[in-house]
Amino acid sequence: MIKILLLIDYSSDYDRKLLRGLVKYSQEKGPWIFYRLPFYYIEMHGIEGVLDWTRKWKPDAIIGKLETNTIDFQKELNIPVVLLNYHWRSTRYSNLTGDYHNEGQIAARFFKEKLFSEFAFFGLKDVVWSEERMEGFEKEVRREGGKFYSFVTPAVSDDMRGELALWLKQLPKPTALFCCDDERALFVSETCRMYGISIPSEISVLGVDNDELMCSISDPPISSIPLLVEESGYTMARLIEQQILRDDKQAFNLKVLPGKIIERASTNRYNIPDENVLNVVKYINENYTADLDTKKLLQLVPLSRRNLETKFKSAMGISIYQYILKCRCERLANLLDTTDLSLAEAAYESGFNGYGNISRIFKKHKGLTTSEYRRRHLDF
Repeated sequence: MIKILLLIDYSSDYDRKLLRGLVKYSQEKGPWIFYRLPFYYIEMHGIEGVLDWTRKWKPDAIIGKLETNTIDFQKELNIPVVLLNYHWRSTRYSNLTGDYHNEGQIAARFFKEKLFSEFAFFGLKDVVWSEERMEGFEKEVRREGGKFYSFVTPAVSDDMRGELALWLKQLPKPTALFCCDDERALFVSETCRMYGISIPSEISVLGVDNDELMCSISDPPISSIPLLVEESGYTMARLIEQQILRDDKQAFNLKVLPGKIIERASTNRYNIPDENVLNVVKYINENYTADLDTKKLLQLVPLSRRNLETKFKSAMGISIYQYILKCRCERLANLLDTTDLSLAEAAYESGFNGYGNISRIFKKHKGLTTSEYRRRHLDF
C-alpha cells in the first residue's frame, strides 16, 4: 500500500482539482493512503519538524509546497518528492508546473481574434506562473503588432485599488486585459465597478484557472482559461507510482495544460467600429447552431448583400460563411473535449446538418481531424 504525504492547501479550487486527480488514480490502482500535514504544524515546528515527522510516518512520496532549499528531502528520506511551488522551479525534485508561456499566447490570440490592438497585463512580481504568462502574452501581442501595457505588483491588497484604478483609467479604450489568474481578475472587476470603469465596453477582462465561484460572483462574470489540473493530478500519481515501484528517483517536470477558454460576459465584445458588422457578429455568436444564411443576416442591417459581405470580410478577415463554420468548429471542439457525445451528436449540437465533410472542415480550422482531436484530448 502506497503512502503519500501531502503538503497542500485545500482552500483553492486548483488544489482540490489536483487532489481529485490523485484520488481518482488511487481508487483505480490503489488503495493508497494520504495524509495531509496541516500548515500550522509546519509553521510551529519548521522544516526540520516536518522532516522529523516524515521519518516517523515513513511515506513513500511527498507532494507539496516547500518554500526552502535548506533540506534535501529526497536525499534525507530516499523517497520521491514532487514540488508545487509558485515562486521557483526545483532542479532537485520533480515539478508540477504549468504551460505558462503558452497560456499567455492563447490569451493574446483570443483577444486578437476580437480585433483588439491595445493589450494589458495585471499580475504578480517574482511569481513564476505570473511572470511567464506575461512573457507569453507580451511576446504574442508584439509579434502581432499590438501595443502592450502592464501593472505588476509584489502583492494585491485593498489599499492599492486607487493606484490600480488610475492605471486602468489611463489605458487606451478599449483595452484587452489579461490577468495572471481569476483571483486577480476578480480584484480588477471589483475595482472597475468601484471606480466607474465599464467591463467589457472599456476594459475586456480574461483570467486563468476557471475558478467558477470567483468568475461567477463578478459582475459581469469573468471569462477564463481553464487548466486541466485533475488530469494532471492523475498523471502525476501514475509517475509517482512508477518511481516508487521501480525505485527510480529520476525527477520529472509535468505541465498542467490549458483547455479551451470559457467565455463569459467580461469579454463579450469585439473591437469592431462598424456597428452593422458588429451586430451581425453578435447575432452569429448567439445563433450559429441555427440554420443561418446571408439572407437572414441581411434583415439585421440596412446593407446590400455585396456591401455586407465586403464590410464583414474587411473587418473580420474571413467571409461570413467561414466565420459561421469557425464558430461551429469551436463549439464542436469543446464538446469533443468535455462530453462523451458521438461525433454525429456533437456535430448536430454544434450546428452542422450532416457530418460527411466535418473532419475536413474541422481540420482546416483546428489542424486535426475530429477523431485525432478527441484522441489527443481524452488520454485521461
